[in-house]
Amino acid sequence: MADSVLDFYEQLAGDYHLIFADWRRSISRQGEVLDRLLRAELGSGPHALLDASCGIGTQALGLASRGHRVHATDLSPASVQRAAHEASSLGVPLTTGVADLRTLDTQVPGTFDAVLSCDNALPHLLTDEDLRAATHAVSAKLRSGGVFLATLRDYDKLLEEKPHATQPQVIDSPEGRRIVFQVWDWAEDGRTYAFSLFLVRQRGGLWETTERRTVYRALRRAELDAALGAAGFTHIRWYPPEDSGFYQPVVTARR
Repeated sequence: MADSVLDFYEQLAGDYHLIFADWRRSISRQGEVLDRLLRAELGSGPHALLDASCGIGTQALGLASRGHRVHATDLSPASVQRAAHEASSLGVPLTTGVADLRTLDTQVPGTFDAVLSCDNALPHLLTDEDLRAATHAVSAKLRSGGVFLATLRDYDKLLEEKPHATQPQVIDSPEGRRIVFQVWDWAEDGRTYAFSLFLVRQRGGLWETTERRTVYRALRRAELDAALGAAGFTHIRWYPPEDSGFYQPVVTARR
């Protein structure tokens, strides 16, 4: 995992909510969808969950508000601090900690009914070695019969097109007008891409632009399936957005 990953999320923690048109609404909507998927896999619950790439808490807060016992961890201390602050502001019970996906087994005590890694976090694992370490660490944090749930971009489709940018999203909110878009610079072998997130904000009639950079791996489904299988997972199942209601493809696997 590149050092740029930690830097990216440390710098973005204070502004992360601004990439959403309505972050609070996204918390509720994503929590609703993930809650339904988890209860379908595990039963009615509530369940003990580890959100292992929690960011500022988008999924963790939504799931905790639906009665699950959620422990939220992330590589970025600033993001974890923001998640804890937001939980307190919303009156949502949430425990937090700083941990690396690759070393959850040594950094996070106990086991859980489910471990989650959403919002395209797994493709930050740029090497097969890192991916293997993460899937084995996740397995170690699950009780027997527990479920791993991850969401990520559809790289099988994206690799056919190799887009270089997203359409700008213009958002008007009480915090002012802003424009959010991404630029993707693909490596020659197509295995990774440099990712630039642009946030353009209108302040007092002027426009202020912030760029934050990181690197992603174009992680194909077959590659993730193989890593999960090698870590002992079974019943690997993919849900496209039209079936799950989530904005990215969802994969679940059982320990």
